[in-house]
Amino acid sequence: MGIRWNSPLIQVLAVGFICFCCPGIFNALSSIGGGGQIDSDVDENANSALYACFSIFGLFAGAIHNKLGPKWTILIGSLAYPLYAGSLLAYNHTKLGAFTIAAGAILGAGAGLLWTAQGAMMMAYPHEEDKGKYIGYFWAIFNMGAVLGSVIAFGLNFHEPQGNLSDVTYGVFIGLMVCGSLTALSLARPHNVVHNNGDHIRIQPYPKWSREILAILKLFLDWRMLALTPMFLSSNWFYSYQFSVVNGAYFNNRTAALNNILYWGCQIFGSWSFARILDKKGITRRKRALIGLSIVAVAFIATWIGGIFFQLTFMTKPKVRQDFADMKGSYIGPLILYMLYGANDAAWQTYCYWLMGTLSNDATVLSRYAGYYKGVQSAGAAVAWRLNGVGTAYMTQLIICFALLVASLPGALFFALRVKDHSGDDDSSEAVHESKMELESKSS
Repeated sequence: MGIRWNSPLIQVLAVGFICFCCPGIFNALSSIGGGGQIDSDVDENANSALYACFSIFGLFAGAIHNKLGPKWTILIGSLAYPLYAGSLLAYNHTKLGAFTIAAGAILGAGAGLLWTAQGAMMMAYPHEEDKGKYIGYFWAIFNMGAVLGSVIAFGLNFHEPQGNLSDVTYGVFIGLMVCGSLTALSLARPHNVVHNNGDHIRIQPYPKWSREILAILKLFLDWRMLALTPMFLSSNWFYSYQFSVVNGAYFNNRTAALNNILYWGCQIFGSWSFARILDKKGITRRKRALIGLSIVAVAFIATWIGGIFFQLTFMTKPKVRQDFADMKGSYIGPLILYMLYGANDAAWQTYCYWLMGTLSNDATVLSRYAGYYKGVQSAGAAVAWRLNGVGTAYMTQLIICFALLVASLPGALFFALRVKDHSGDDDSSEAVHESKMELESKSS
């Protein structure tokens, strides 16, 4: 059938491009430290507002997505990204933080919509045997945006190692974000997405908002979500530490941008290579779940132990942020550590999505799981950014990150031991039953 715009793979790649331009560029901007500002207090407060709103809107975005569909949900959500980048540009000239903090809150709402719709598409559109591959494809394209953004920031600010990001840098970022947002208008309706073998995407509509909200609230009583909640909570908690402390406080903007080129590059490698393991043929899905958990557990523990040794070399913000040209050979160790942080993050989040994808093949059901995941994840990030904003000791932040990651392993193991070879239909069947009951009540 050739390449079709309404094929599941092309649709996921299209969403990858949107995230390349919006969250990808945002990640490049955020991971420099302070959003490219010398004084990072405003950016840290904006991130607290961002993730607090992200948590609320992420949780209920599944209901919005199931009513509006991915096109409008993603369009509305993605338009918040250029607004936020514009607020940082305005702060460079006005030093008025209220606009930036408000834009962060708006971005939190938009990101909740975008990421919930994206997660539902990424998990529901592929066949069961290809879910890891689709996640890997998406994560690679999405993080190419962060790599490109970091390259732009590094190149345009190469001769100003200690200064703010230039207006040109922000202008380029805003232009890319607008381009990505408008791409959402081209997305196909889920009912029109068809596999090459003629299979359609599974979608079970809920006619009433009340049933959508009830279905979302039921997730808090679902043992599967409860088992994964610590893993979800920890999955973005460490960003504030990695971006604001390791990269933002220790390195200057030029070196931070260089670090991010490799950090996000390792995200591409980490997700793609790990996804191949999760889709390995000839091995039961439960065994793949256990192998995947073993890999991420060992990798995270080893990396964060290395992080402790590096953190011991600076307990407060250095008076002069380090530049790679001055550090010479001593730069290699921290750079490798930071790259491993990136690779581990990609594997961790790929694993979270893959585990949720084992539960269902229905886009309606998976949108709720994605919303729950992003809601819990963002609640953790909001707390983490606030801890960073109030000046929590660097080592304390590291220990909290490490402890949360370790604490999430028992629940993940409990879940992995119960993974089935084929996605269950319980939730989908419930959706069908409730929809029929509601339609029958309307007709009577």
